[in-house]
Amino acid sequence: MTASPAAPWRATVLTLFPEMFPGPLGVSLAGRALTGGIWSLEARDIRASATDKHRSVDDTPAGGGPGMVLRADVLAAAIDAADVAPERPRLLMSPRGRPLTQAAVRDLAAGPGPLIVCGRFEGIDQRVIDARELIEVSIGDYVLSGGEIAALVLIDACVRLLPGVMGKLESGTDESFSDGLLEYPQYTRPQLFEGRTIPDVLTSGDHAKVAAWRRSQSEALTQARRPDLWAEWQTREQSRTGQKAPKSTTDG
Repeated sequence: MTASPAAPWRATVLTLFPEMFPGPLGVSLAGRALTGGIWSLEARDIRASATDKHRSVDDTPAGGGPGMVLRADVLAAAIDAADVAPERPRLLMSPRGRPLTQAAVRDLAAGPGPLIVCGRFEGIDQRVIDARELIEVSIGDYVLSGGEIAALVLIDACVRLLPGVMGKLESGTDESFSDGLLEYPQYTRPQLFEGRTIPDVLTSGDHAKVAAWRRSQSEALTQARRPDLWAEWQTREQSRTGQKAPKSTTDG
C-alpha cells in the first residue's frame, strides 16, 4: 500500500511479507481512517534491497548455532531506501525490546508516525540495530514467528488514538492503562442474563456513585490481576498527592 503524503500520521513497515499489510488494519475503525486519509501505511519489501540474483536476505549466525540471521547490509539498505524523515522514530519489533505501554503508544500517536522493522529468522545483525539506531520494542514476554503481527498490534494501538478515529474522545481515555489502572467491568442490556443482573449502582442514575463504583472496581481488579501495575500506581499517587495512596476495596 502506498503512503499518502497528505496523511498527518504515517506508518512505514519494512518486512519480508508486505502482503500481510494492511490485514486487520484495513477494516473497522482503522480501515475507515486509512481510507479517509487520517493515517497512511506503506509496507516495503526488504528483499527489494537484496543485491544477488536469489534476493538473499539472510545468512548463518557468526559463531555457529541454529537458524539464520537477517543481514546488516541488506536491511540497512532497505532502511535507507525508505528515506523517512529524521524526526520519525525507527522501531524494531523484538521480544527483548522495551515493553510497549499505553504511555508509549500515546507518545507515538502524537508524533509523525514510525518506521517499523519486522525481523524474521533468529533475529537481525546487531550492527544494523546500532548503525541505524533502531529502538527495540516488545509487545509481550513471548516469541512470535516474525515482527509483522507485533507491528500490526503497535499500529492499531496508535491509530485508534488519532483524532477523528474513535467516535467519542472519552473512548480513548476511560479504559485500561489510561490512568495506570485496569478498566472496570462493563454491562449493557438485557437487565437479567442467566440469573445475573446489572449492579444496581449502574442503573441508579447517580453519576457520582457510578464513578466511585467504577474507580473502586478498577483499583480492585488491578490489585488482584496486575500487582505490578498496582504498585506503580500507588507510588505515583503518593508522589502526586504527598500522601499514601488509598487502599482498594480488597485491601486488608
